[in-house]
Amino acid sequence: MSAELKSADIHLIQRILPHRYPFLLVDKVVDIDGYTSARGIKNVTMNEPHFQGHFPGTPIMPGVTIVEAMAQTAGVMLGVGMDMIDTELLIYFMNIDKCKFRRKVIPGDVLEMKVTTTRGKPGGKIFKFHGVASVEGEVAAEAEFTAMVDRQEG
Repeated sequence: MSAELKSADIHLIQRILPHRYPFLLVDKVVDIDGYTSARGIKNVTMNEPHFQGHFPGTPIMPGVTIVEAMAQTAGVMLGVGMDMIDTELLIYFMNIDKCKFRRKVIPGDVLEMKVTTTRGKPGGKIFKFHGVASVEGEVAAEAEFTAMVDRQEG
């Protein structure tokens, strides 16, 4: 993929990640700087299935889905930055550290996930990331997470 590619819309995201509704949790990824950093955008809407039970009458996006959205942002960043589009890419969580939740994320919010690679390089299988998710500049969650990249040979 072109070194000039700095963003991924939903169509490109689906060519990188295997996730689909209801578990595709990032709408676009912008400011992609190779495999080192990127910013994911998630438009939080009331029609998402987790809001039916978390919590009825007071919908709050579950913290684990916020962390998953950060991880999906990292996956798209790697897919673009390391030219792994249309490659049956799978990325598995290995570890989540220093995870903190700071504010509720509710329908109508635009969740912005900034992820940075802290360890790993092209050709490697293990990557470590730092992620911060925010709404209107206010931190909602942050975490360090490790993932294994598994490119399926087909």
